Amino acid sequence: MIPIFLHIRLLDVIDILLVAILLYSLYNLLKGTAAVNIFLGILAIFAIWRIVKSLGMDLLSDLLGAFISVGFIAFIVVFQPEIRKFLLAIGSPGFVKKNRLKFLFWKLHFKQEDLIEIDPIVQACHRMSMTMTGALIVVSRKNDLSEFTDTGMALDSQISDQLIESIFFKNNPLHDGAVIIAANRLKAARCILPVSAGSNLPSEFGLRHRSAIGITEKTDAIAIIVSEQTGKISYCKDGHITLDVKASGLKSALTEDFSTSR
Repeated sequence: MIPIFLHIRLLDVIDILLVAILLYSLYNLLKGTAAVNIFLGILAIFAIWRIVKSLGMDLLSDLLGAFISVGFIAFIVVFQPEIRKFLLAIGSPGFVKKNRLKFLFWKLHFKQEDLIEIDPIVQACHRMSMTMTGALIVVSRKNDLSEFTDTGMALDSQISDQLIESIFFKNNPLHDGAVIIAANRLKAARCILPVSAGSNLPSEFGLRHRSAIGITEKTDAIAIIVSEQTGKISYCKDGHITLDVKASGLKSALTEDFSTSR
């Protein structure tokens, strides 16, 4: 009997490596978002389908095969923003020139952000808490938030506690919506965020708290809320919210999250 590994061709090895690279790149593209769980679920179903098919379990194989066929349409719907971004990237005039030696999906890797200036954010939140000024600040980590910054007013300025406070001053036309900070820059204000549809959220949560939970459910960003009614600071990460955070606790949480994500 000829050992099975002698039947493996060089093209088979290349095929496996390319698929592995593709899946790893897709995982990096979606990492930190809620979509990654759907992606892993699709991979698990596909792996089970291949196993039962190789074992000759025809009925279960046909059932899973039909699910995967329909799941392809669901895949396009769920990952529409990522697919759109990929197509825009490869359709840009300078894409080939800039990426001759790169695999296509490396173009879309979300770069890891530099450690943000934490003190101005903490100081602004502390003073807005004292004056009961409502605020919603979103700080990007690895995921690109351009689809949300595009909904607001572009600023691209240095992070400043005075600037943050002035944005959320009640007579400022930019005070509604969220401020988004990314790459150690204050990117945009008056941004519209996805609102969490969770049915188990406390009834006293307003739009700011629900938006903070919504953006952290869909991305790996950090959201900070200052309540206009109570002046209390809340800290939101991974769809979970911590209420009544003191300034010292806010600084510790930001320092920990942005030092461990490097």
